[in-house]
Amino acid sequence: MIDLAVLRANPDLVKRSQEARGESPETVDAAVAADRDRRAALTLFEELRATQNAHGKKVAQAPKDEKAALVAQAKELSDQVKQAQHAVTEAEQAAAEALARIENIVIDGVPAGGEDAFVTLRTHGEPASFPFDPLDHLTIGEKLGAIDMERGAKVSGARFTFLTGIGARLELALMNLGLERAVAAGFIPMIPPTLVRPEVMRGTGFLGQHADEVYHLDGEDLYLVGTSEVPLAGYHMDEILDLTAGAKRYAGWSTCYRREAGAAGKDTRGIIRMHQFNKLEMFVYTTPEDAEAEHLRLVDMQERMLQDLGLAYRVIDVAAGDLGSSAARKYDIEAWVPTQGAYRELTSTSNCTTYQARRLDIRHRPLVDGQPGKTQFVATLNGTLATTRWIVALLETHQQEDGSVVIPEALRPYLGGLEVAEPIA
Repeated sequence: MIDLAVLRANPDLVKRSQEARGESPETVDAAVAADRDRRAALTLFEELRATQNAHGKKVAQAPKDEKAALVAQAKELSDQVKQAQHAVTEAEQAAAEALARIENIVIDGVPAGGEDAFVTLRTHGEPASFPFDPLDHLTIGEKLGAIDMERGAKVSGARFTFLTGIGARLELALMNLGLERAVAAGFIPMIPPTLVRPEVMRGTGFLGQHADEVYHLDGEDLYLVGTSEVPLAGYHMDEILDLTAGAKRYAGWSTCYRREAGAAGKDTRGIIRMHQFNKLEMFVYTTPEDAEAEHLRLVDMQERMLQDLGLAYRVIDVAAGDLGSSAARKYDIEAWVPTQGAYRELTSTSNCTTYQARRLDIRHRPLVDGQPGKTQFVATLNGTLATTRWIVALLETHQQEDGSVVIPEALRPYLGGLEVAEPIA
């Protein structure tokens, strides 16, 4: 949730943020009213409770001939307190629902608008060109014995695959390269659970506009995660962190699951949009003051990975309407996919400021004049450092006319020194 102090003091700021996201400013008016009603109901309840407590002492000290009337008044007060308590419960529920419709306040400079309103910040490298008709990644993958969509569909249905042979090795090589670099940069490697409780999924913001993309196990009331951002955010739920020595950084390697319900008919060929994939996700807990600098640090790590893989890409500042409820700013890096003649997203990195931490109650205690001060909410950030989809750009960018693929030098140590992946007989 957003900071209630900001909502109360500067609702116009929150309205501008909602409008930039394409949401109605009326959601802010409704949240302000619901918050006001909740506080009024709580105040009335506390006043009645105080009156009830004072009256109870009066009854205990009253002469016998006055007690009957006072006891009757006590019963009436008790009924009023119960009604007020019920009103508080209803007001708190209404406020929670109204506040849940307020997404994180976007950072100044984030472009307003929907998916196509992004701003390109920079490009790197020249899009690959070939003296022959290039093949798409699935055709190359089948020639290499790297991708088996047919058997994936036979076993599990559409949007599932088997990565086989060099395909499986490429994915592991990407993950290990990313993990080695993350560890060198001070990230703690993690293999998190991929099933989480509703309060964790809700706290990270994935049960809002993206709820239809999440798999739910009804019998267990658990959710399959679409990114290890979710369990890593829940890792320090309800804790007070010590950030005096710097940010806490984790790199979570996990299998991820997405229903892709909102993408029917899109990217049905190949492995661009799958129900199951692997991902190495960076996750950071830091102070709100350091969050934007940390965000740029994550982007730099992603860019250096893609540069060393020999991929042409662009970095975009994602428009407010395409951010997702938790992100205050998101940078995507999109690699050039030759057969599509387009840039396609390979990485995202989001600054969620204190939005997730408020939901999950994650705080830190800053030092004030060398002494521990009052607790404050932390800021959280996340960013992809390797994922299955990268294989698409790698195969298409580094293909040769005979169907072989040149292995980027950075990956060769993880593939036994292999320099070229050859088509299988």
